[in-house]
Amino acid sequence: MKTKDLIELYQQDKKIRFITDQLNSQSSNQFQLKGLIGSASALLASSVFTETPFIYLMILSDKESAAYFYNDMESLFNENNFNFHKKKVLFYPSSYKRSNEIENIDNTNVLLRTEVLKKLGKGERKSIVVTYPEAICEKVVTKKYLEKNTIRLKRGEAVSIDFITDLLIEYEFERVDFVIEPGQFSIRGGIIDIFSFTNDYPYRIEFSGDEVESIRSFDTISQLSIDKLNHISIVADVHNRIQKETRESFLSYLPKSSVVWIEDVIFCADKITQEFEKAKKYFSEPNNETGQVATNELFITKNDFINDLQNFTIIEFGKHFYFNKAIIIDFDIQPQPSFNKNFNLLIENMNENTKNNINNIIISDNPTQLKRLYAIFDDTNLKNGYDKNFKSDSLKLSLHEGFIDKELKIACYTDHQIFERYHKFQLKDGFKTKESLTLKEIYNLNPGDYVTHIDHGIGIFDGLEKIENNGREQEAIRLIYKNNDLLYISIHSLHRISKYIGKEGSVPTLNRLGSNSWNKLKNKTKQKVKDIAKKLIKLYAERKSTEGFSFSTDTYLQHELEASFIYEDTRDQIKATNDIKKDMESGYPMDRLVCGDVGFGKTEIAIRAAFKTVAESKQVAVLVPTTILALQHYNTFQDRLAEFPCNIDYINRFKSTKAQKQILQNLKKGKIDIIIGTHRLVSKDIEFRDLGLLIIDEEQKFGVSTKEKLKQLKVNVDTLILTATPIPRTLQ
Repeated sequence: MKTKDLIELYQQDKKIRFITDQLNSQSSNQFQLKGLIGSASALLASSVFTETPFIYLMILSDKESAAYFYNDMESLFNENNFNFHKKKVLFYPSSYKRSNEIENIDNTNVLLRTEVLKKLGKGERKSIVVTYPEAICEKVVTKKYLEKNTIRLKRGEAVSIDFITDLLIEYEFERVDFVIEPGQFSIRGGIIDIFSFTNDYPYRIEFSGDEVESIRSFDTISQLSIDKLNHISIVADVHNRIQKETRESFLSYLPKSSVVWIEDVIFCADKITQEFEKAKKYFSEPNNETGQVATNELFITKNDFINDLQNFTIIEFGKHFYFNKAIIIDFDIQPQPSFNKNFNLLIENMNENTKNNINNIIISDNPTQLKRLYAIFDDTNLKNGYDKNFKSDSLKLSLHEGFIDKELKIACYTDHQIFERYHKFQLKDGFKTKESLTLKEIYNLNPGDYVTHIDHGIGIFDGLEKIENNGREQEAIRLIYKNNDLLYISIHSLHRISKYIGKEGSVPTLNRLGSNSWNKLKNKTKQKVKDIAKKLIKLYAERKSTEGFSFSTDTYLQHELEASFIYEDTRDQIKATNDIKKDMESGYPMDRLVCGDVGFGKTEIAIRAAFKTVAESKQVAVLVPTTILALQHYNTFQDRLAEFPCNIDYINRFKSTKAQKQILQNLKKGKIDIIIGTHRLVSKDIEFRDLGLLIIDEEQKFGVSTKEKLKQLKVNVDTLILTATPIPRTLQ
């Protein structure tokens, strides 16, 4: 099944057709849709939208609901169905980072708001805008003011750099050395970089005299071009609340033909009242930086909101309804049942649906998760002797909440609800930079800091300097080398420079420009790396020739464990898990390192490998450097494997001699499946009945003697090493 099929199923429903016909003929302007549950409201709205030529404003009761609804709509239009692209699904947030912080402005949110205002101001005729009360309660600048404060440029246009600079300063853009976020601009000779509030990326405008020679968008981190453009619009921060220009309700930007979908009108109106009172208190406080501005000039009231709504066609949904003269349409939709990860109940429910001619649809945007789920179905049927009576379709789609539509005879089950996994919404990220020598890092470099150039070696950063290049003034990075030789680096060559990394406290030797010493050092280092590689190849050749235990393919319980992870697997987690399983199922001992930062999911991968080992009646030893970490791992393993047949224990120096003796006996007899401990695990008195997997967390923190014992232990045992220390840093 495809997303298009699901939307078309709703389009053919007589109730949906009635709503569509009423909207197109403009016969009625108030509707109440009762009984909509879960993501059925987003599916219904998308079905109606594709058949009508209007702008839809979707007002949800809070930011979280709006974000999930926005993600649902984006997902439904992800396949570019019906000549409509998901980029026309817009999110309109509040200006603030948090709803309780009126003074804390978020530039990412301001950009999203300005993008919506610009599109509506230009006369956009078919799009979806998703928002919530805290966002629409803020008044916005008028269309006339927005038009007045928009700079339009096109390639080949005659305009001077000085004129553009004066306009940007007048519109309160900040002049910086390098643009990082919206509202900034920089000038380098005949090039102006401008980060408008209406585009995800800044513009780079190149002038030839007083003529715009080229316009392109670029990445602030890599400085590489993204798109060549013929014309652009540059919009200032229209949020600026000191501005005394007349402001109006956001709803005034909507054409009169727009359709407003709103969840619980009174609840939304009360939220607007709360925001108004909060703003009133904030703006009445003395000595605040904004000055004495009347709250009603910047925020709408509850009455304003209700009155403005009635200028449009209104479709109410949710649990509580307000307008009395609306056409009421009832839907028979139920929420997705909660199965508490009991697959017997799920199969029985799906069998019952099939008997009642209700089509089961499993929804997931992760193909791996769908495979796991169907493998669990097969194993559960085989284990419990069920007849596989139920029929089901799978749909690669991301929806927040499943539902059962009794009238359309479909039951949509989301995988994250089946497994009780946390489902996270996705909105635009803030403006961040990577951990490399980027423009932002140049800000943090101080004159005197050491840097490494890939061609010239180690030098000293000496700041930025304006130089003339082919008759044009531009900014360059100034580096000092041995004998005070100078080297100027264009900002377009940042990828060739990195911050010097060496032993802490040691002072590096500067290289001399033009000498061959740096190339000799690079070649010598390459040879050392080759030597290390030869030793590694020899080591792995020996391990390949050693016979190890070959684990079986995943069992039903393994699928259930992995599917029950409360978060969605990242791409790297999936790859690491598959690679580890492949090693464990091979005929030679595994020796694999998983490197990832704290919180990136290394422990979850280790738990899966450990359980795969226990499923083969073999034991697992988890070696950690500290007693605190041993207890943390013990609690984590216990929580994740609580519902599975697995005995877990831990050992450290704080346990009594009697308790340790009992653990050793149980370990020898095979009564403990997973043992977690510090270097105590490599003591002479430790005996395993059948050790199948050794998991080592942060091996570099163990002493030499412990590592020697580990080498003996690892000869024919699968070994998995976890670390948060980037190994390439050591090699560098």
